[in-house]
Amino acid sequence: MSQARIFPFVHELRAPSVRGFLHVPENPSGDGLVLTHGAGANCESPLLVALATAFGDSGLSVLRCDLPFRQLRPHGPPPRGNAERDQEGLQNAVGAMRRVSGRVFLGGHSYGGRQSTMLAAEKPDLVNGLLLLSYPLHPPKKPEQLRTAHLPSLRTPSLFVQGSRDGMGGVEEMEGALKLIPARTELVIIRGAGHELVSAKTVPDVTALVVKAFLAFVDGG
Repeated sequence: MSQARIFPFVHELRAPSVRGFLHVPENPSGDGLVLTHGAGANCESPLLVALATAFGDSGLSVLRCDLPFRQLRPHGPPPRGNAERDQEGLQNAVGAMRRVSGRVFLGGHSYGGRQSTMLAAEKPDLVNGLLLLSYPLHPPKKPEQLRTAHLPSLRTPSLFVQGSRDGMGGVEEMEGALKLIPARTELVIIRGAGHELVSAKTVPDVTALVVKAFLAFVDGG
């Protein structure tokens, strides 16, 4: 059973609002992590809940939050033109976490991770590190449509976690993309995993691997 306490979290001092759940460790390390979801999910996704629980048990305060588009519509992908507002929501979430943490890290799964990288590329001093889960390097079956234009501007240390069977970014494709990033990076491969990264059976093992790798990464290896 998790030792961290979990509280509903709402922050509305600045639009767009921040809504989600805050995991408060029994023995906090002083660091915090904001985690968000992919285009078809919300902050209650099994991957985010498992990671927030594990990070909380390790001492990190974790805010898993719904992006602004998900607050407006319970289902379906984000509408076109919503990326900037979703990034503003992430910036507000980081600001809220700054009130209770020292170092603050930001990350997310798929679309949420991509928006995190775009925000950090624009604001290099916003967070101390990024955790990118199943980065959507390109749309499914469209490897020519790379989403890498902002990566040369990304100067925040970034840990990428990718499934070896991810149809939106294979291992060799990701290795090439990371060469565009001037910041320190690391790529963790989950063998046999697709874009969803976990299954019901693999959640504990994948979660433990990600937490161990990220904590080592942000502390310098």
